[in-house]
Amino acid sequence: MDHQQEKVQLFGMWASPYVYKVKWALSIKGVEYEYVEEDLWNKSRQLLKHNPVHKKVPVLVYNGKPVAESDVIVQFIDDVWKGHGGRILPEEPHERAMARFWARFVPDKLSPPIWKWFTTAGGEEQDAAHDAAMEQLRVLEEELAHGGNEFFAGDSVGLVDLSLGALAYVIPMYEEIIGERLVIEERFPSLYAWMGRFLAAPPVKDHLPPMEELKLRFRAIREYFVKNA
Repeated sequence: MDHQQEKVQLFGMWASPYVYKVKWALSIKGVEYEYVEEDLWNKSRQLLKHNPVHKKVPVLVYNGKPVAESDVIVQFIDDVWKGHGGRILPEEPHERAMARFWARFVPDKLSPPIWKWFTTAGGEEQDAAHDAAMEQLRVLEEELAHGGNEFFAGDSVGLVDLSLGALAYVIPMYEEIIGERLVIEERFPSLYAWMGRFLAAPPVKDHLPPMEELKLRFRAIREYFVKNA
């Protein structure tokens, strides 16, 4: 495919982890693009035109053709720029299927109890969410330790790393705000090390959200949930 005349736009919002997943994928491939920041309280006509079904970010527009939903976009990027940068998804069919499986593990099994733990004001409900989060973190720790690689995909960032990636900076923020540790090195050595490696990886380190602004946002979110519990 000729990429000389291509035009790439990414519609996003500065705090969205799904947008950063796409940014990291584009970085892996070395793709230049125009970034369009969206106000989700006052969505642009362009966003509504490009994603009339979900009306959400991220949306990637490639030569005028929109692609929505972060997982779909990342796989689209890997296919379109197949010969550029590293592979995001493995070539071997079983490895490819397993990468998709573990990518779904994050929103299906891991993120919900962590979010519940963060937005609950103590007591039995928060304790139950903490225990559920720890159980899923142990599953992830075992998977990463079993592979024995620096990243879930091997020696470079891949689909599972991109799907899990935002938690590498979100979990420490949650821990600081609540005043309780979730991922400590003694308990989750492989996962703890992975978090540091991921944030320092070349496709990631220059494409991170403004951390102090994000922390303030999370504090406000927690205060809202606690107040309205």
